[in-house]
Formats: sequence, C-alpha cells, structure tokens
Amino acid sequence: MAWYNRSSNGGGGGGGAWGRLSKGLLPLLALQAASEFHRIGRKPPVTAGLLLANSLIYLRPAFVDRLLPTLYEVSFNPHLILKHGDLKRFFLSPFYHVGDAHLFYNMTSLLWKGIQLETSMGSAQFASMVAALLGMSQGITLVLARSLLLFFDYEAAYYNQFSVGFSGVLFAMKVVLNAHSDEYAYLHGIVVPARHAAWAELILIQLFVPGVSFLGHLGGILAGLLYLHLRGSYAGADPLAVFIKKTFDFVSWPVRVVRRFLSFQRPRTSSRGRVGSGQATAVPSGIWRCPTCTYDNSSRVDVCEMCSTARRGSGFTPLRQYNPTG
Repeated sequence: MAWYNRSSNGGGGGGGAWGRLSKGLLPLLALQAASEFHRIGRKPPVTAGLLLANSLIYLRPAFVDRLLPTLYEVSFNPHLILKHGDLKRFFLSPFYHVGDAHLFYNMTSLLWKGIQLETSMGSAQFASMVAALLGMSQGITLVLARSLLLFFDYEAAYYNQFSVGFSGVLFAMKVVLNAHSDEYAYLHGIVVPARHAAWAELILIQLFVPGVSFLGHLGGILAGLLYLHLRGSYAGADPLAVFIKKTFDFVSWPVRVVRRFLSFQRPRTSSRGRVGSGQATAVPSGIWRCPTCTYDNSSRVDVCEMCSTARRGSGFTPLRQYNPTG
C-alpha cells in the first residue's frame, strides 16, 4: 500500500494521471505479462483477471471511467471507514494505485506470485485465498490503526492516513508462498531465510522507499500468518473455494463438454487397459493421469486441464522459490 496527501492526490477523477496512457512502465508490464503467460502451459485465469482489473482501474478507459469512483472516494482511511461504515474504502482501495511505478511494481509482483500459487493450488483455491487475504489484511490494518489511537493516542500517521494499493495482499501472498521454504533470499545484499523475508522487506522498504504504508504492509504479513494458521487447523474443504469452483463449473460446462468430445476424437497416447484385467494402466513418460476424471495431462502442468484437480492432491503444494519484489 502507498499513502498519499489528499490535498495533492485525493480529488482526481478520470482525467490527468488517471486517464493517460503511460509511455514507459505500463507497456513494459504488458510485455512481461504476455511473455510469462506465453511461457507457461496452463494459463492462470484468476491471476490474469486480477492483473486486468488493476490495470483497467488505473488507466480508466472511457467505457469504465464513469462507473468507477475516484481515488479519494475509495482510499483506505480508518477514520472514515469506522465513522461512516464506508465499506467501499475497505474493499476497493487495494485495486487503486497512485502512479505508474506503484502499479508496475505491484503487478509484476502479483504476476510472479500469482502464477506460482495458482498453478500449484488450483484456480478456485487461489481465488478463495486472495479474497480471504484481502479481507484479513484490510481488517487487521484497521484494527492496528484503531488500537494505536486508543492505547497510545497515536492518530496523525495512521488513523487519518489515506492509502491505496495491492501490496498488503502481496505481502500476505509472500508469507504463504515461502511458508515452507528452507532456502535463503537476497534483499539488497542481505541474506535472510526466505520464510522470514517478508519481515526483512517490511523494514527495508520502509527505510528506502518513501510514501509506503507501514501499517498496510504489516497487516498483510499478519494476514498471511493468520491464513496459514487457520488453514492448518481446519481439516475440511474450504467452503469459499468449493462455492467458486461449483460456480465456475456451472458457467463453463459447455466448454468442458466440447473439449471432452474433441479429446475423444483425437488418438490417445496412453493405454487404459481393460476392466478386470488386473494389469496396471500404462501412462507414457511426460504424462500424468488425473485421479478424478482420468484425463491425461502434460507433465508441464500441475492442475488437470479438464477438471482443475491439483496434480498432487487438492491442497497447496509448497514452493521453494522467492521473488523479492513487494
């Protein structure tokens, strides 16, 4: 999240910085996103949707400009949220950004983390996680700001601060991504364990990058830890993920029927054997068979292309990489 001064940034609508097309960073962002999505086998739709939504809200093209509230109308401000119950500020502020660089660095970070997490978890589980992390990070930031006011009479810096940006959610995603990593990460020449890199980056960003929201980033880290704790203590299926998956299945069933029909028309590269033969099913090298729908997938994808079942089960597969971008 980035905070700003209302007198200089808060009144803008669709014109000025919000309505222009960038000549530098945004084309670079588009090129990087296109390259990454071309490289991978299965395209992660939730990550793509988040990138598109954030970019459209920032660029404000004519067909959406009139529908979108202004930057000031949605900026996260604890005082206004609690005083007026303004949920628009609570839920929409992560999708707004104050400049090209702010959007570029957040979206490149989202691109990397989103691809890693969504291809590992599956789209429904990833969408559920993002929704949970957004709500928890915003809620924790609100509680922290209110607590500083009540217990320490500390008001100016956080309680009346205006902030926007997706980085609170990104810090939470960073915690989830590196939760089980045993590797090390380099942050500005400092070597730290990857699982603790979010804490180190929280301090370094606050020291070297002006205009960032310390409380928003801290809220994101705490939200990531809370999410991991809740997920580890709950053995059942994620109800939000189940709802998202069933909704997606209902909407996309015609496409799946057509794809299944076409897959039966082309020659199969594997032998399924015969029922009752007692022989193991032969699966060629480079192919893995989905345990749910028995569709043969390329080894380059971790989620079934037919039914979205994860390759290694329905849960999250820990990843052992780290991207220092916040």
